[in-house]
Amino acid sequence: MTTVKPKSNQASVGSVQCENTTLNLLKVNDFVARAIRDRLPDILVINVCSSPGSGKTTLMQETGKRLRDRLNMAVLVGDPETERDAIRMREVGINALQIVTGGMCHIEAQMIYQALDHIDLTGVDLLFIENVGNLVCPAAFDLGEDLRVTLLASTEGDDKPKKYPRMFLTSELMVVSKADLLPYVPFSVANVVQDAREVNPDIDVLTISSLTGEGIDAWCDWLLTKVAEKKGVLTSPVA
Repeated sequence: MTTVKPKSNQASVGSVQCENTTLNLLKVNDFVARAIRDRLPDILVINVCSSPGSGKTTLMQETGKRLRDRLNMAVLVGDPETERDAIRMREVGINALQIVTGGMCHIEAQMIYQALDHIDLTGVDLLFIENVGNLVCPAAFDLGEDLRVTLLASTEGDDKPKKYPRMFLTSELMVVSKADLLPYVPFSVANVVQDAREVNPDIDVLTISSLTGEGIDAWCDWLLTKVAEKKGVLTSPVA
């Protein structure tokens, strides 16, 4: 895969970049992120971001059920408190480690680097980082990921890409989740896609429902393709 530009270096339209500044508050984080990439050269790392309650963990569970016989997956789960989401992942047979941030509203690269010493990644093809629910703070922190995926639930409203542009600017994929509720909420998929692509013309978009299964095959195909690209091999789509 191509060299990954640190997410902290990407700024939204209208922001001012100070290229000659001598102090970069995220420079240490970016250094650790590079160390993570060096440590995981053959594992696809995906940073999954969203607001709280968008369906990240449910999507991770459904992904585990569908792909556990085709990919060896692991998950690092970030939350301010409790180990509930990691337990949910283990219930579907996916190795998971909870990172409890103790109230912090995001995960930083050093947390991921330390966590790597406490999870068995032998033979793992795909490592998910399920970030803390937040569309602001996590956007600035490169976690050594290959790809960033942002979920946006239909229940949140379709104005988020312009309100939180940095998150969508730094994401390779936007997933519109809870599509089964679209008939009942004031949410326009066309409008949210237009706004997201005005912020980031290169962003891919999928619409899914983890409850009905809508779009989940396309999501799994996307994952299989990205894993194959990381490994430099070809793979077949989900049957």
